[in-house]
Amino acid sequence: MRITTAALQALRVSFEARYNQAYQAATPLWNRVATEVPSTTKENTYGWLLKLLKMREWLGERVLQNLAEASYTIQNRSFEATVAVDRNDIQDDNLGIYNMQFDQLGQAARMYPDDLVFDLMRNGENNPCFDGQNFFDTDHPVSTVNPSLGVYANYATGRPLTAANYEATRAEMMAFRGDDGQPLEVMPNLLVVPPQLEGTARRILNAELINNGETNIWRGSADLLVVPKLASQPTAWYLLDVSRPIRPFVFQNRQEPEFVAKDDPTDDNVFMRRQYVYGVDARGNAGYALPFLAYKAVG
Repeated sequence: MRITTAALQALRVSFEARYNQAYQAATPLWNRVATEVPSTTKENTYGWLLKLLKMREWLGERVLQNLAEASYTIQNRSFEATVAVDRNDIQDDNLGIYNMQFDQLGQAARMYPDDLVFDLMRNGENNPCFDGQNFFDTDHPVSTVNPSLGVYANYATGRPLTAANYEATRAEMMAFRGDDGQPLEVMPNLLVVPPQLEGTARRILNAELINNGETNIWRGSADLLVVPKLASQPTAWYLLDVSRPIRPFVFQNRQEPEFVAKDDPTDDNVFMRRQYVYGVDARGNAGYALPFLAYKAVG
């Protein structure tokens, strides 16, 4: 192929089309467990609600429900992925080898929030959230200003995924109370597991009959999400309430993935390295929201 401006423009259109097709075809999982929050600056500071708002009878003046400032800040990070196309391959019409790279580029751009969110989930017992405790912990304060109200746990070890432990964890979460002493009305509706626990999870949530023909009372009690990125912890499982506007995790989106090209014949990368460069960049990050909406148990 003779390298002309028109030829380079046609290549850019072709490569970007491959990228866009793969981007649209990818199916991320992060949005099953996280709330997307738009960002317009280099960082966002969150004042999360310490309890879920609910209506009350209007007697006298309104009771103001203010956001509790938690000094929890998520700084945006920059992400990129790049493909370099050798000029000789263009001249020799040897471009088929790059098609899969642009497919992978599109998929990677769509899926990168999965890496952020599920890394947070996997390591939640080691990373702090807004109340100063690790997100998954055994002693979250019910109130950050009134220690006398006690603590609650959303983390347990020595608790393998069984129907009995699933039942106990559901009951524990549904009993969580806020700083006013009232139930937080947590309703766990998503069971998240690594691939190694998929069979066990399906039996708990989908089987009609168990044991000696007994009715499975937990059938349909929650949706199931199998996450390959959690495979490094084969005995850990998670129970979440994702029915609320605020989910347990946050994906902070500063800039959507953007396809860019450096394919001008006068670009340094072409002159010095004989390469036409195409890539994608994005900005964002992930963080923790409300710990009482998630529970991690490890067998």
